[in-house]
Amino acid sequence: MRGSQVPRSTTDQRLLDSRGSTDWLHADPWRVMRITSEFVNGFGALAELGPAVSVFGSARTRPDAPEYRLGEQVGRALVEAGYAVITGGGPGAMAAANKGAREAGGVSVGLGIELPFEAGLNPHVDLGVNFRYFFARKTMFVKYACGFIVLPGGFGTLDELFEAVTLVQTQKVTGFPIVLLGTEYWGGLIGWLRDTAAASGTISEKDLALLTVTDDVDEAVRTVVEADRSAGRGLSAPSTHAE
Repeated sequence: MRGSQVPRSTTDQRLLDSRGSTDWLHADPWRVMRITSEFVNGFGALAELGPAVSVFGSARTRPDAPEYRLGEQVGRALVEAGYAVITGGGPGAMAAANKGAREAGGVSVGLGIELPFEAGLNPHVDLGVNFRYFFARKTMFVKYACGFIVLPGGFGTLDELFEAVTLVQTQKVTGFPIVLLGTEYWGGLIGWLRDTAAASGTISEKDLALLTVTDDVDEAVRTVVEADRSAGRGLSAPSTHAE
């Protein structure tokens, strides 16, 4: 650096000067470090998790709703099949899946997110990691899972669903099953994808095959297990397909 580009103070001076502005805490270079720390924390917490499946669903699902009981069944069935259960760590369907996993004696994981609402991990989470950034959190959902099982949900669930579908469609991840539980709930979406998106050529017919839709928990889990075995991972090691 020359001329006006030469700093008027040294790096050490700025580090040790406590009288300066704290605006740097909110600047982009510091955010990069914070983002890095979220990835490091997530990798450190989940690297030895073992085979797992991410389960998504609405935070607004009530404990007396059929979808809540469905979530419990999914969590329990995944543990019985040898998998840990990863959710967003929130209430509703996420809590249901964590509860089912925990009661079945499995590992119940919650990846929380800093929000102005739905704060805090549900009480059924045994291993929890909180994130500030959605993209860091979503990386963990995919990297440490062998597949997704998706319960009825809203915008957050749809966001996670279509991110996963896009990663599979573009072969960023391979051998990654995505199962939608609830034919009545998801039927309208599947119909639109088939009759509008595929019909207009914005997606292909084979893209529709990336999604399995069922009402049967056993079928959902079996779909994940079979895809996992076909990919050669089995139940011997954690998934590393998203490196």
